[in-house]
Order: sequence, then C-alpha cells, then structure tokens
Amino acid sequence: MKAANVDNVQPEIVKALRAIGASVQVLSSVGRGVPDLLVGWRKKTFLLECKTGNGQLNTVQREWHAKWAGHVAVVRTPEEAQRAVIEAEGGRG
Repeated sequence: MKAANVDNVQPEIVKALRAIGASVQVLSSVGRGVPDLLVGWRKKTFLLECKTGNGQLNTVQREWHAKWAGHVAVVRTPEEAQRAVIEAEGGRG
C-alpha cells in the first residue's frame, strides 16, 4: 500500500486543536480515503480532512466521503479546523 501523503499544514492543525482541549488521533496512515484526523471535543467526535491551499479531494477521498453517513469537514488552516469543531459542536469555544 502506498504511504499516505500528509499535507504540510496538518501538524499546525493538530497543535491548534489540542490548544483548545481537543483529543486528536492522526489517521493519515490509514489511507483508502479515510480522513486525516479523528478529533474528540466536548464528548463529540469529528473527522477532518486537511488540505493545503487549493488542494482538492482525490477520487478515493471523494468516494469515501460520499459513502460516510457522518460529517467530515475539509480544513485548510488551524483556525478553520478550530472553527469546524467549535461550530459543529454548537459552541463558542
């Protein structure tokens, strides 16, 4: 199996999520379209796909996201990742 291609913004996003008290499990090595991050915050679970700049989901990622019955957010910056978790949770941080 091909090694996962990790977007270089991912470590910054992980750091920012942990800074707001989130638990973060990196899933990048799973591959097969699975999102990059599993995030736990305030007793809820989130899936985040990290992309840099204009990066788009590849075919396998699009297929996985289409089949997934839960929510997955694509995030490009640490601030966007924090917002994705806070707003999905319904809080202000």
